Amino acid sequence: MAVVVEEKVKQFFSAYRLREYNKGQILVFAGDEPPKVIYLVKGQIRQYDISYRGDEVVVNIFKPGAFLPMLSHLTHLPNKFFFDAATDIEVREAPPAAVIEFLQQNPEVALDLLRRLYIGVDGLLQRMSHLMAGSAKSRLVFEMLLESRRFGPKGAKSYRLNLNETELGAHSGLSRETVNRELHKLKAKELIEIDQKGIMIVDLPLLEQELGQSL
Repeated sequence: MAVVVEEKVKQFFSAYRLREYNKGQILVFAGDEPPKVIYLVKGQIRQYDISYRGDEVVVNIFKPGAFLPMLSHLTHLPNKFFFDAATDIEVREAPPAAVIEFLQQNPEVALDLLRRLYIGVDGLLQRMSHLMAGSAKSRLVFEMLLESRRFGPKGAKSYRLNLNETELGAHSGLSRETVNRELHKLKAKELIEIDQKGIMIVDLPLLEQELGQSL
């Protein structure tokens, strides 16, 4: 079923021109009504807010196959978030009315969209529990594990993060200094390695255990 749905979505959006954006380019501004539905072909898109202190607070990262932002188009609620290219990306952009008609005519696609929405909500609720009751360590480890689960190979024991310290801070709501301090504690336990290429999780199962012990 998942393969059939994926092919239907690809076929629908293939009617629209392929566009390229460089890393850092903003696709949708907070407060603006998104004019199109963006289908992500390649790369990653960030959804984030700006705190009262001017810090970026990342709430979601979209990977290929996602189409967004659907909240405004389905509910007519105002868009409160920025969306930008977390990496160099390729997208196709379709009129919202055409996408909604496509969902109405293909209930299996709409059901898959709902399934992915619930998975995303589960991740947000877990993040909220760590933000509200967790330590700096648990918040950081949770974001590292979430990144590896979503973008790493299934069943992998180790994973090199695509996030630097500043980006980890934006995801976890921590300052760069706090992230740096907690990372070096994890390094001392030989759970991660830090080099010029970035941050490598050495043993994902052990890092999972560390998260459980930090709650």
